[in-house]
Amino acid sequence: MAFNNDDFHAPEGMRTDEFLLRPIRAIDAQLDYEAVMESKEFLRRWEQSGWPTDDFTVEANREDMEKLERRHATGETFTYTVLNTTGTQCFGCVYILPTTARWLSKAQITAIDGAQWSAYEAAVLFWVRQSRLAEGLDRRLLDAIGPWLAHDWRIANHLIVTNEQFEQQVALIEGADLEIRFRLGYPNQPGNYLAYANDASGAQRIPPPMG
Repeated sequence: MAFNNDDFHAPEGMRTDEFLLRPIRAIDAQLDYEAVMESKEFLRRWEQSGWPTDDFTVEANREDMEKLERRHATGETFTYTVLNTTGTQCFGCVYILPTTARWLSKAQITAIDGAQWSAYEAAVLFWVRQSRLAEGLDRRLLDAIGPWLAHDWRIANHLIVTNEQFEQQVALIEGADLEIRFRLGYPNQPGNYLAYANDASGAQRIPPPMG
């Protein structure tokens, strides 16, 4: 598995004609804050919490960015900010976790159709600011994540995770022909998290007979 290799280093990012990803830093607090507060209603469903609150501040966001930057440096979780190509506007964030990460280990995981959690190396969560949803940026970001993980991260099988109460993102993921593999339940949270993968990943299949 990629995360277990002694020489593993998380990629520095990804660039397309439309956006770039790079590791998030505390200095991104203002740009990230603008995207977060524009999107606070759906982020609360995605987070299953009251975050961000109406009185959330740039300084509080900077403290969050510092934590994410440290976790990225230690390899606990990897957070990438999604920016326009000039780096002047934040479009959202991508979070990449080993499937052994602490947050995932706390979940009650229910497998669907014989899926095996150990067959997947990474779980990916992402969000795109609300004003960019109508133009389909979230779908283009989703489509770019898989090839990036395969080529730059050397991760063959990954999961895309969202919350079932974030209906817009559930529809997006299912519209990309990804299939649900696991339900993740957490105490005191009304909605389950759903983990999706393409149907070639993580399921046992019997090869067709030869001849």
